[in-house]
Amino acid sequence: MKAMKLLFVGALAIATLTTTAGTVKKIEGSSAALKGQTTINVEFDYSNFNVGKMSEADYLTKKVGEYNKKEAGRGDTWKASWNNDRKGRYEPHFFELFNKVSGLQGGNNPSAKYTLIVKAKRIEPGFNIPMVMQKYAEVDLEIWLVETANKDKALAKWTVTKAPGRTYGGNDYDTGVRIAEAFEKAAKDFGNTLAKELKK
Repeated sequence: MKAMKLLFVGALAIATLTTTAGTVKKIEGSSAALKGQTTINVEFDYSNFNVGKMSEADYLTKKVGEYNKKEAGRGDTWKASWNNDRKGRYEPHFFELFNKVSGLQGGNNPSAKYTLIVKAKRIEPGFNIPMVMQKYAEVDLEIWLVETANKDKALAKWTVTKAPGRTYGGNDYDTGVRIAEAFEKAAKDFGNTLAKELKK
């Protein structure tokens, strides 16, 4: 029986390690307006996304309640870290790879003619149980190219799905670390796609 349980845990561990590369797909429009541009404004939108299969609001309520039940105030501290990771981790990781591969300098550039709006659609935090099993984080994004002066009309739209996040060596016990790596992978895949489009 013990051997069977170990075999099951091992198989589950292998299954959770399996991941796919992020997929970038243009769903409408053209990026041609960016030809000749060197800088671009980038904004992030976290107003409507799921965490796994739950809405973010439901996920936060669940996790805060679980953590506060174990230790008073722990859930509130965790929620603050969850929110702070956006500016502190996800976005810097996104810019690091996007700027490296896209040929554009993205960031807080409100004077730039064009803006990319990066909309979070789904974040899978993943988990890492040492010596037992691990599931990588994933992010799904929708990215809009707009004129900075007219952000309601998209010139082009892309989706980035199942961009995986992990660290080499497996030292990614912190949720924020895994998710930041997923944003970095999404930025790399999207940046490469955009660079190829602008060369045509």
